[in-house]
Amino acid sequence: MTNLGIKGGDKVLLVWAQPSAPAALKRYAEELGAIVGPGGNLSVENSERLLLSCRPSSSFDCALSCLLPDSSSVHTAETLAELARVLRPGGKLVLDEAVAEAGVPSVRTTQKLVSALKVSGFISVSEVSKAELSPEALSCLRDATSYQGNAAVRVRVTANKPNFEVGSSSQIKLSFGKKQPAPVEKPPLDPNAAKMWALSASDINDDDVDLVDSDDLLDEEDFKKPDPASLKAPSCGPGSGKKKACKNCSCGLAEELEERGSGKQKSNLPKSACGSCYLGDAFRCASCPYAGMPAFKPGEKIVLDKKTLTDA
Repeated sequence: MTNLGIKGGDKVLLVWAQPSAPAALKRYAEELGAIVGPGGNLSVENSERLLLSCRPSSSFDCALSCLLPDSSSVHTAETLAELARVLRPGGKLVLDEAVAEAGVPSVRTTQKLVSALKVSGFISVSEVSKAELSPEALSCLRDATSYQGNAAVRVRVTANKPNFEVGSSSQIKLSFGKKQPAPVEKPPLDPNAAKMWALSASDINDDDVDLVDSDDLLDEEDFKKPDPASLKAPSCGPGSGKKKACKNCSCGLAEELEERGSGKQKSNLPKSACGSCYLGDAFRCASCPYAGMPAFKPGEKIVLDKKTLTDA
């Protein structure tokens, strides 16, 4: 009992599994009761009735499960979760269970037992001791499982519940104040580097500075003026041949050439000063009184009515 870490005043839950001899169970419970003291500090419960007992949460300081040497039980995930529920934050669990080597489907290994305890919420899981199973415990294991070997041993494992209740919450204090960044010390300036990147007026007149004259970049051919005749298009000016209108002519040259070819050109047709009255708004002046009106037909007399003259 001394190696279980139980002291006076602790609330202890003793879980036993069948077949435990009544005399051995009574003697073990009396020894525990003498340590924790009277006043209902010790509670005894069968492992098969543990889930139905509905004990209050966080009501025990320590839980002892299947420690009697004449019995053996496999702790299911539900049993481990219930033990974690009834323990207080920081409470201790001590259990005995039969384990075997890897490859036995009905009995798990020590590593799997430790993993099952961690999954159930326990921390600081460690193996305390290992011993052989008694004939009564081996017979109990064979009755409860399909294990038929003789290599199973009893292992004692201790674990602790975390120092907080499952589902508990705590406020986290966050400071959103602006922190002043620590001043960054600038490295000392190298005078040689500063002199390298500095350019003063005295450096321009220095003999070491090689400047290129822009006039030296031009040769004699660049100074020659081009011939005006070479700037004209081949189809422009006298001697260029017959003029041709563009494919999408909009300046009236196409109509002029068509009338000239058909001999219908009339020299007495009225013409405007700008010559754009027959071309529509796209070619009319901004101040033209006929802006917004359809284009005139060639030969049509252009007359300004009184209203137009009044508005102008």
